[in-house]
Formats: sequence, structure tokens, C-alpha cells
Amino acid sequence: MRFIKILLTIIGSIILLLLLIVATMVTTIDLTPYRQMGYYSDWKKIIGEAKPDTAGSAGQLRAGWAKVNITPASPTPTAGYGNRRGKLYTSVHDSIYVRAMVVDNGVTQAAIVAADLLIIPPTVVEVLKKRLTEKEVPFEQVFLGATHSHNSIGGWGTGVSSLFFSGKFEQATVDRLADAFYKAIVEAKAKLEPAKLTYMESTDRVDIRNRLVGEEGDIDPEIRSAAFVTQSGKKAILSSFAAHSTVLNSKNIVLSRDYPGMLVDSLENGRYNFAMYMAGAVGSMGPIEKGTDDFDEVKNQAYGVQKALLTPERPAEEAKNATLETLTLPLPLRDPTPRLTMKLVLRPWAFKKGFGEYPVFVKALRIGNILMVGMPCDFSGELVGELDIYAKSKGLNLMVTSFNGAYIGYITSDKYFDRDLYETKTMSWYGPYNGAYLSEVIKDIIDKLS
Repeated sequence: MRFIKILLTIIGSIILLLLLIVATMVTTIDLTPYRQMGYYSDWKKIIGEAKPDTAGSAGQLRAGWAKVNITPASPTPTAGYGNRRGKLYTSVHDSIYVRAMVVDNGVTQAAIVAADLLIIPPTVVEVLKKRLTEKEVPFEQVFLGATHSHNSIGGWGTGVSSLFFSGKFEQATVDRLADAFYKAIVEAKAKLEPAKLTYMESTDRVDIRNRLVGEEGDIDPEIRSAAFVTQSGKKAILSSFAAHSTVLNSKNIVLSRDYPGMLVDSLENGRYNFAMYMAGAVGSMGPIEKGTDDFDEVKNQAYGVQKALLTPERPAEEAKNATLETLTLPLPLRDPTPRLTMKLVLRPWAFKKGFGEYPVFVKALRIGNILMVGMPCDFSGELVGELDIYAKSKGLNLMVTSFNGAYIGYITSDKYFDRDLYETKTMSWYGPYNGAYLSEVIKDIIDKLS
């Protein structure tokens, strides 16, 4: 009997201890409207005081570009699908690259960098920041984006979550990627020559779907492109589309750029000397998988997007001036509280322990009449239509891209916040109303740079 009492006491103590641990890790979700939160007023102060790094129109635009191969010498962890848990890729289907453009107007310079990675890793950004100076292009004037391939290299993530999404952390991988980013920028800058800029916009409704709520929701069907023609006749294009780079499924563990890679290769084999691609507002947006196998689907997706891209519905719009402005601004947010259930969330300290903690920022680049805004997330394509109309009312063509070098999960339309879905539960880390908040952030940037 005495033994049973002791056992029950021990069990009770263990249960109490577990309850205390849970209480320190778990709380209920905070539904305070965002305009009543301190981070909102912090943002308004930041944007109110913000000044572009260099404003105004000077001489003629000059542009240069370069690419650096980042294919590893031997298999590494893959990044993208959580159920792979960072397994090594089995073979190289197509090589992966960092591509860079540098643009100059005689007063300032900016770099645009796109990498064939799942995201632009914050770990790589921290190394790159220290290397870039006024001699190259300062980090504040570098616009970053990823193709968002789910079949590219990992090894760059920190925290427990990285074991699922990017594999075991390897500092050598981070350093190698930072070196490639740096090299691409430096080489692109060395190739500057006078260039003309045009903006092109095409509609592709047959290669994109709303993967979150299907036909109940909207899509962002626009392919947005900035095209350069140099004085020597060389042609380059930067394009962005919202369909996720997830044509290759999680069972196909080969190194590949997915459909953006085939799109870029095809453009370079045809009309352009150089092409680069950035994932647009890919939140809630999926590709259309048509074909007999994964790589047949990749081909069909790439060629469908290319067909639309090369047949714009309205004439290309040539830049009327050489305006070049950049912004890199801290982005205040609610404390991170990822959901365990629809009501219960992890406390911020537990999230930071599992995911790591890095600066969060928003980036913007205006070239002529094109305004690129880089978001630190999978930004939802459903939110872009209204923003696009607002930008055009200010005389700007808006390109919203995801994965700017910071990462805060998925940002979806607030009307879906209570849906028990992957994007709105598992990958929604910063509480409610972020669709409205970040849309307002983009509108504020449009106002600032228009």
C-alpha cells in the first residue's frame, strides 16, 4: 500500500510538472486588431521617416548581369518538403544558380539577385551583409528573391524546424552561398553598359490555381517582367509569376530548379541573352500539373508560362525616366505565436527556440515606372489585385515578390484566418490580421516611392 501511495505521488508530481511546462509554452491566441497594437504605430513612424537611399533621375540607365553556379560537388540535404526531413538528393537533374542584375543611373546603384533556392536564407543574408560595402552594392540597395524550388539544396536553416524543411545546418553551405551571391553582384557590376528598360505584363490563367480554397478564392494570373536592351544589343529579362514551384513532388528527390529553371533556360535559348525569375505572391497559389510524369509536367508548366509571357496583352511600356530608388526597412510585427490548435498557440520564446531569430524587413526597388516590393514571406496572390490597381493609380507597375532574405511564414487573406488548413494554421506564425497589415505596408511603400 505504501509503495502504491509513493508511486501515485510520483506520478502526480510528474503530471503537475508537465502541466507547468505546457503552461510556460502554450497560451491562447491574441485577437487584438492590428491598428491597436504597438507594432502598427512603430511601422507608421518608420515609413514616415524613411528616405530612399538615393532618389531622383540622373543620367541614362546602365545594366549588367551575371550568374554563378551553386550546384554542390556532392549530394547535400534538400530543402522544401517537410516529409523529406532533409534527405540528401539522389542525383542532379539540372544545375542551380545565383543570378544578379546591377542597375545604375549615374547617381546610385541597385542589385537584383535571384537564387534557385527554397527561400533566401536569413543565415546567408547575415554573412552577405558583412561583405557588401559601398565598393560593391550595399545590402540596403540589394533586392533579393528566390525561385522557390522545393528541390534545391538545404543545410542553411537553424533551429529544430530546419531538420524538417532544410536538413542539418552546415556553416560551409552558408558561406559558399554567400560567396556566390557576392560574386554574382560583383561580376554583374563589372558588365554595366547603357540600357533601355521596358515593363511587360501578361495574363496566364491556365497555369495557376488557388491551392488554398480552390474556386472559392481568387488567383494572381499576371506574369510581370522587366526587360533590358543594352547599347550593344544584349537582352535580359526578369520575370515573376505567382504559381508555386512545386510541380516536382516530394518523392522525387533530385536537384532541380523545377519549372522556373526550364522557363529561364528556354528564354535564354530564344529571345534573351540572360533571364532570371523570382517567385511572386506564391501564397495560396499553386501550379497546374499536366503531364505523364513530374518532368513532363515541369515542361508543360514552363512552356505555358513562357507562351503567355511572350504574348503580352498590351504593348511593352518603356521607362520614361532613369529614376532609381531603394528602401530596406525593418518590419515590426506581433510576437510570433504559431498555432498548435485553432485556439492554442506556442509562446514566442518557444517559437524562437525552435525556429531561430533573425531580423525581419521589407525591401523595395523602383526603376523607372516599375516598383518591386520584396516581402519576407509566402505573400498571398489573392492580396495582389487590389495593390496592383492602387499602384497603377499612382503611375507605377507593381511587382510583389516573396522571400526577400527574411522569413515569417505564410501571409494569407484574413477572411481565411479561421480555416484549419496548412497555410492558415501550420504556417501562420504571427497571429491575425496580417493580410490587411502587410497590404497596408505595401500601400505605404507605394505612396513613399510614387
